[in-house]
Amino acid sequence: MDFYGYFRSSSSYRCRIAFNLKGIDYSFKPVHLKNGAQHEPAFKALNPQGLLPALVTDEGDVLIQSLAILEWLDETHPTPPLLSSDPLTRARERGFAQVIACEIHPLQNLRILKYLTGDLGVDEAAKDAWLTRWLRDGLKACEDLLAQRSTHTEFCYGDTPGLADICLVPQVFSAERFGIRYDDLPHVSAVYAACQKLSAFDNAAPKNQPDFEA
Repeated sequence: MDFYGYFRSSSSYRCRIAFNLKGIDYSFKPVHLKNGAQHEPAFKALNPQGLLPALVTDEGDVLIQSLAILEWLDETHPTPPLLSSDPLTRARERGFAQVIACEIHPLQNLRILKYLTGDLGVDEAAKDAWLTRWLRDGLKACEDLLAQRSTHTEFCYGDTPGLADICLVPQVFSAERFGIRYDDLPHVSAVYAACQKLSAFDNAAPKNQPDFEA
């Protein structure tokens, strides 16, 4: 299968973690977001939205949006599972993942930041305030969700990493990249640290990708 991504894309990062956890091989097709490669006709033919990631299956079908790709991977390559077998826990995992993928991450997206500083004429200080407000609020919500768990496990919702962890790690990486504190969020910090010990997460990190740029 062909995977279209970018080393610093949080949504691409999620998929790389899942590929590694499941031991799935793929052919990586870099799409340089900062150079605008996502707007080129060849890529827009795959994903009319012009966003990453995109996955072309072995059968030639095109999948977009990281959460949809992750669930497809889980259904077609079920071991190890990314979601709990318990319906209630599974709903909580999906809810946690959507807090990040639907509510936090879009507000730090490159196209949003470009619109702020370009069309709206926002200066760097105001852009930084925007990022701090939304990323901090989002991570605090994640912290509170983890604090509500009846059992505090090593990973978000169990003793092995799953969908929630796959979404949390790239979001914490983004917080670090933008200089936003999270050290006062003990549950988020603990899960992030536990994930960093696993090769599936480390190998998926932006610094370890073939298209990495310092």
